[in-house]
Amino acid sequence: MRALIQRVSQASVSVGEERLGLIQQGLLVLVGVKTDDTLQDALYLARKVANLRVFEDSQGKMNLAIKDVGGSILSISQFTLYGDANDGYRPSFTNAAKGEIALPLFESFNRSLWEDHAIHVETGRFGADMQVSLINSGPVTLLLESRK
Repeated sequence: MRALIQRVSQASVSVGEERLGLIQQGLLVLVGVKTDDTLQDALYLARKVANLRVFEDSQGKMNLAIKDVGGSILSISQFTLYGDANDGYRPSFTNAAKGEIALPLFESFNRSLWEDHAIHVETGRFGADMQVSLINSGPVTLLLESRK
């Protein structure tokens, strides 16, 4: 699994006119699921995101995790994180998991953030054409993978 993480002062997701999620200080996490990912990948990535120290302490150093600052997560499923455009100009998505694999793992990732790490999580709608808005804080943007 991959997670593209952006530290935000605000983020929201909508489908059409319907707002599905809105957070203030926290993380926007775009989550991609690969064809061979498992529950272990989802749980590892949730633990990594929950404990990632990307918020500044009183000395201005990135020493605090999202729990330390009382932040929230806006989690968005994004199969295009496994797009490969190395050959030609049209990306291939053969490494991205289909919905029947990706949805349960995406849900497990979000459930672990909430149940195992006590982090408030908002989400979009899996498979929908979503509009995501954010105010990037820093900017701070990181890419995490469950396996290297």
